[in-house]
Amino acid sequence: MRPRPENPLIVAIDVSDLGEAAALADALAPHTAMLKVGLELFWAHGPEAIRLVAERAPVFVDCKLHDIPTTVERASANVARLGVRMFNVHALGGEAMMRGALEGARRGADAARRPVPLVLGVTVLSSHGGEGLASPASLAWEAKGSGLDGVVVSGEDVRDVRDACGEDFVLAVPGIRPEGSNGHDQVRVLTPAAAIERGADYLIVGRSITDAADPVGVARGILRATR
Repeated sequence: MRPRPENPLIVAIDVSDLGEAAALADALAPHTAMLKVGLELFWAHGPEAIRLVAERAPVFVDCKLHDIPTTVERASANVARLGVRMFNVHALGGEAMMRGALEGARRGADAARRPVPLVLGVTVLSSHGGEGLASPASLAWEAKGSGLDGVVVSGEDVRDVRDACGEDFVLAVPGIRPEGSNGHDQVRVLTPAAAIERGADYLIVGRSITDAADPVGVARGILRATR
């Protein structure tokens, strides 16, 4: 059975200013498993933002690729060439697309002589209530069958997905909020301790940390809550 990561915390650097991103990365890198570069920072500065953050900590690129298999395969190769630790694609894109993402990740990493990144499928966004959407467990099962390393899944679905996909499948959970904090625009939120108890490997936390007066203190508090 694959051991759970010693540090489960992924902090989302969801800002548009590169200097602010660098300052947050410098402060938070010692306390995190990875730092997440998402659409806001990427579309402000492109691959430069990924390289800047990667100089400070392992990077999870929250790119949510979703296109025809060939396009996703080629895009995934380019992401992997940047030396990232993990990136994601939409599981709703189907098995051929997910297999293409994995093939691209392997090709790009090999070309750049870098480790192959983990490739995760996004099931149902934590800002959605889930009604009328595909079952997260069924999407996760399809992602596993396509060869992906794991999925991004909301906290309330972690236990079902873990039961369906087993202990060797990586589960990254967004919508994590420390006890008593604001849920912001996430509908399906969970405390750090509850997410770990249900089977999460990684906890993705953004504004609860980055908007805090003491981001490092909040990050440390979340880590204490998971132990």
